[in-house]
Amino acid sequence: MKLQIIPTPIGNLEDITLRGLRILKEVDIIFCEDTRTTKNLLKYYQIDKKCYAYHINNEHKQVEQYVSWIQNGQTAALVSDAGTPGISDPGYLFIRACLQKGIEIECLPGATALIPALVASGFPCDKFYFHGFLPHKKGKETALKMLSERKETVVFFESPHRLLKTLSMMQNYFPPERKICVSREISKIFEEHFRGTIPEATAHFSKKEVKGEIIVCL
Repeated sequence: MKLQIIPTPIGNLEDITLRGLRILKEVDIIFCEDTRTTKNLLKYYQIDKKCYAYHINNEHKQVEQYVSWIQNGQTAALVSDAGTPGISDPGYLFIRACLQKGIEIECLPGATALIPALVASGFPCDKFYFHGFLPHKKGKETALKMLSERKETVVFFESPHRLLKTLSMMQNYFPPERKICVSREISKIFEEHFRGTIPEATAHFSKKEVKGEIIVCL
């Protein structure tokens, strides 16, 4: 019994390993965050497999049933819409439930937005603190204050429509000379890495409509 975790492209559809494609072809079923997104990927690589939705709104309800299918002999893979399942994406509860039932977990290395953004930032990579997504409202100021006190490189995700507000709030906790790298659209046509100070980043992104997935390093 095994559940195989397959990282999927975060932008460019070629950012998937040969091993990942082979496993997607071999398994009986694929659990995915959004069946439409995953089917687009499978269609691109001419893979015809049954997909079942597993996302934040149904994971508690579906996890026992899905685990039972693996126990009954179905070979299965878990993917998210982009990147590695479990990294600010659904997957943790499913993986824990499988382990509790004695099901082997195999996670392939592969695509994630976190590492390319960190390396491209030019900041030290030997030690870093990853915070995932900041709280939307309650607890956001507390989180920013905590991040401002960290000594190593800090990395977190942010949504495009909250980026400007977050950058503005950061100026209350970080010194104006603090260097920041805001990366967006990693691995896509309009990939961008803005490097500068927090006030400079605020000015830059206030002049344009912010789109795409955002990774902040500082």
